Amino acid sequence: MADRVAVMQNGRCVETNTCQTLFSAPAHPYTRSDYWPPNRPASPPGDSAGCRPLLRLTNLGVSYGGAGRIFTRRQAPKTALSGLDFTLRRGESLGLVGESGSGKSTTALALQRLIASEGEIWFELCPCISLTAGKCCRCAGASRSCFKIPTSALNPRLSMAEIVAESLQAHQKLSAHAVEQRVVAALEEVKLDAASRHRYRYPGEFSGGQRQLIAIARALILQPELVILDEPTSSLDRSVQAQILSLLQELQQKHRLTYIFISHDLQVIRAMCHQVVVLRQGQVVEQGSAEAVFRTPQTPYTRELMTAGRQFAPER
Repeated sequence: MADRVAVMQNGRCVETNTCQTLFSAPAHPYTRSDYWPPNRPASPPGDSAGCRPLLRLTNLGVSYGGAGRIFTRRQAPKTALSGLDFTLRRGESLGLVGESGSGKSTTALALQRLIASEGEIWFELCPCISLTAGKCCRCAGASRSCFKIPTSALNPRLSMAEIVAESLQAHQKLSAHAVEQRVVAALEEVKLDAASRHRYRYPGEFSGGQRQLIAIARALILQPELVILDEPTSSLDRSVQAQILSLLQELQQKHRLTYIFISHDLQVIRAMCHQVVVLRQGQVVEQGSAEAVFRTPQTPYTRELMTAGRQFAPER
């Protein structure tokens, strides 16, 4: 949108130039690092455990409406998601992309059993939700979420330590000392200062990037196998985005985490994901390996998304 750009660092203007020149040939090291993309995701291990599917969806669908409530008219059912199938191995990342209202967040809600759905969701060969098998308590705590806007996702009345410890205290019976040790370890793993004076600060005292790190620590303290990331970097500037994405890659390789990444930013999806599913109005438009989808998109809608992404993304 701009004709010229001024790059600020620590209250100083370190570089200014026209958009075309600055994005094609940034001169200052800070400008270059600000748009540094993370490395391509490493392939998951090829051993037998790695090849076994961690998550499998079969014909997943979600519909709203239908039966009317008291004093309301009966509404025609609306299909929010239909016919979604994919298999995800341990250590892999899958990206869900599409315009607003395409069914991305609906998929995340269905995976966590927060809304009713049709079809089957299998976690490690166990039917989490199935038309025939119903719910399974085996998967409680197996998946965790990290959301788009950390300010609204964190309770402002709780300190950083209390936020991270809350789910641990709800799911596991541990002593206060054991909980504190786990909280300190989770905060240090996401590179947050775990000193006592910082642990007892409130969300409003942290930056946006730090609040997202708190949210990641909260998601990881239960040691989940699957983490759902719903636009985790959309509210952050590019330099902080790169730090968060690099951390997520590091944690994935360390713990063999499986990610489902929801994002409008195709650069993020391309950098983080092994598989991509393109959704539009609740329907699967295209899916496959990230390399194949980005190199040779098969549908006009996918090509349109990529063109729009390149139009508003800085050139590398």
